[in-house]
Amino acid sequence: MADLPLDQLRTLLAVVDTGTLDAAARELMITPSAVSQRLKALEGAAGRVLVQRTRPVRPTESGERLLRLARQMILLADESGRWLADRDGPGTERVSIPVVINGDSLHTWALAALAAVPVELGICFDVHREDEATSTRLLRSGTVMAAITSVAEPVQGCSVRRLGRMRYRPMCSPAFRDRWFADGRTVDALAVAPLVAFDRVDRLQDRYLARRTRRRIDPPRHHIPTSADFAEAVALGLGWGMLPHQQSGPYEAAGRLVVFDPDVRLDDALYWQQWKLHTPALDAVADAVVRAAAVALR
Repeated sequence: MADLPLDQLRTLLAVVDTGTLDAAARELMITPSAVSQRLKALEGAAGRVLVQRTRPVRPTESGERLLRLARQMILLADESGRWLADRDGPGTERVSIPVVINGDSLHTWALAALAAVPVELGICFDVHREDEATSTRLLRSGTVMAAITSVAEPVQGCSVRRLGRMRYRPMCSPAFRDRWFADGRTVDALAVAPLVAFDRVDRLQDRYLARRTRRRIDPPRHHIPTSADFAEAVALGLGWGMLPHQQSGPYEAAGRLVVFDPDVRLDDALYWQQWKLHTPALDAVADAVVRAAAVALR
């Protein structure tokens, strides 16, 4: 394969990240024609098609492999450029770190971890929200460099560090408990009591139902796809849901949420997976996440 110029690699990243050639052109401050020319030149050097010209643009299998290499090369180049600029005085060069974080961690503790990364490193975070069980697909595709995930098995080319666990308990509002569980959390009651699910890949509520009932039941469900709104929906009595103590604490203190089944709890172990690439920026992010998790996760 011929040498791959950084401007062409940056163009590939911009096209995939923004989803269209026009949006990539705006981000790179060049014309759409220049974006197309750079992309064609890169595909010519690689000897294969790298992106599907759909809306949004999607990388091919070869494109995903090159994406990972591109992010690594650009991170190293940007960090080197920042170091050289800082030798001549405070610089304005920024380093982009794309990471994927599950919604509950993002809402309860992970943002504080990112904020603790020294500002002098000049890092800009590109945060993707994804369920903790499916987030590793973004590592495999080269979309992100690191992930907070429940997957312990390392993605090829990645290292893994255990962060701790998030403990989920079945919760509802006091009024909801009195209406739907007046006779206790029976199978019949759980079969008809509405539940709140985060999205269509959220299986926490179903895991609880399977453990409690030993049967397949399908109660009515609402889908609320943000962590803060999820907890608020449960507190408002829309349905019951599984909540981590990091999120439910203020609601419990205010009397808005109660645990309706104290005998069952579900623990989700969380891990930090990142590319086996050591740079000051990526290592600083990893260290900040691990330190924050040691406090937030038990």
